[in-house]
Amino acid sequence: MRRMIVLALVFVLVAGGSAAAYDLSVGVTAGPHEEIMEVVRDILAEQGFTLRIVTFVDFVTPNIALADGELDVNSYQHIPFLEQFTADRGLELDWIAPTVIFPMAVYSEQISSFDELRSGALVSIPNDPTNGGRALLLLEAAELITLAEGAGLAATVFDIVDNPYKLRITEMDAANLPRSLQDVDLAVINTNYAIEAGMNPVEDSLVVEGADSPYICVIAVRSGELEDSRYDALVAAYHSQAVLDFIEERFQGSVVAAFDLE
Repeated sequence: MRRMIVLALVFVLVAGGSAAAYDLSVGVTAGPHEEIMEVVRDILAEQGFTLRIVTFVDFVTPNIALADGELDVNSYQHIPFLEQFTADRGLELDWIAPTVIFPMAVYSEQISSFDELRSGALVSIPNDPTNGGRALLLLEAAELITLAEGAGLAATVFDIVDNPYKLRITEMDAANLPRSLQDVDLAVINTNYAIEAGMNPVEDSLVVEGADSPYICVIAVRSGELEDSRYDALVAAYHSQAVLDFIEERFQGSVVAAFDLE
């Protein structure tokens, strides 16, 4: 298993000499998911919950750790990724609540507009199926390529039917995309990794996904534990005014809440 970085230890709340009534471990990816969950942790601490945050550096390990029982929940992935991952791996995971939307965007250190794009430009996109398809749909929305009719969310490079700029598309791990910017003409980057690299999709990109994105991030659990009562408190803490305010103030539109206040 890849290295895990535990950024929050178990904080045992003692009341009258007894430990906290509940304990949960949650897996997140570094960046916004981690920061938001720290706010959730503080809310739950006031209620007597102990929330242990385990931070991962990739998109694969958090689901494996959840399926193996090393985590109670995770909070980092959007619905299409969860559905594709569980189908491919034969895992029994499901989601219990929406969290946020990270609008994917196209970035460049070589050009300031698509008018400057050269023929044969090199473009890096995520190498996992759902985020790769998402990146291709964004390139199509920017009128840089045309995909086969019906390709949809599962689009691959083999679905490109028109490529007027003769773009050369290279696929790589999503976490490495920001570092690829010095070597490519365009990079299509997930917002959590863009923010971690100091970029804001609203201000620094050439094009960004619209508000109708289907890629809503969620809190995931094992399918057989959907009714665990501890999750009610976790979701209520996440779907709170304090978390909504933090998202709006901290991320300034680069991360958008996907929930209504309860």
